Amino acid sequence: MSTIPTNRTCIITGASRGIGAQIARNLGRDGANVVVNYRSSETKAYDVVDDIEAEGGTAIAVQADVTNKDAVDAMSDRVHDVFGPVDVLVNNAGITVDRTFKTMTREEWERVIDVNLGGVFNCSKAFYDDVKQAEHGRLINISSVVGQQGNYGQANYATTKSGLFGFTRTLALELANSGSTVNCVAPGFTRTDMLADVDEEIQDKIRQRIPLNRFAEAEDVSGVVRFLASEESSYMTGQILGINGGMEW
Repeated sequence: MSTIPTNRTCIITGASRGIGAQIARNLGRDGANVVVNYRSSETKAYDVVDDIEAEGGTAIAVQADVTNKDAVDAMSDRVHDVFGPVDVLVNNAGITVDRTFKTMTREEWERVIDVNLGGVFNCSKAFYDDVKQAEHGRLINISSVVGQQGNYGQANYATTKSGLFGFTRTLALELANSGSTVNCVAPGFTRTDMLADVDEEIQDKIRQRIPLNRFAEAEDVSGVVRFLASEESSYMTGQILGINGGMEW
């Protein structure tokens, strides 16, 4: 079983719920110092911290809007004050604003890009030196099968999620000489609040496209992230891992 070396510091953006929350719980269970980042869901973020601490782990919740560079820099200062340098950064924070391209406004386009790509830039910039200098530095980006296949009504979201592929591969090359790795997980449709908002009829149509005939659970994705954050993944970098129940792309 892949485990995280004890006392490594891991920050997960957008970790108050869904996939991010489960990633935080898993890493905390392995003995990592976990930073639960959130933008507005304070209560849920502290619930995740409580879950980690209830199992003997160590965690803090830190508020920061990832689109705001000053807020991210302040988060970095807070993390360094409490835990020191970061070993693992998981860029998980993301949003959707769904419209057909014909009806999508420039504001809706830019809003998604600002969070899903701009936020990744800000957080990766803030913790880049930490990851580079760490003994087992890991930068893990959370993309989506939508970035691989496209999806009706999600031109903005699909663009940002496919953009993470090029970002991942480029930073993997730039960090390779330090021994730190950069990888990307592209989950399929996963049981989260985001999926719960989708009409049942549309959910049924999506499920019919999945060979395993079910949606992913957050644990399906977080287990792969756990492996990527571990020492066992040290020879894997620049990879896009599709966790999608067999959907082709």
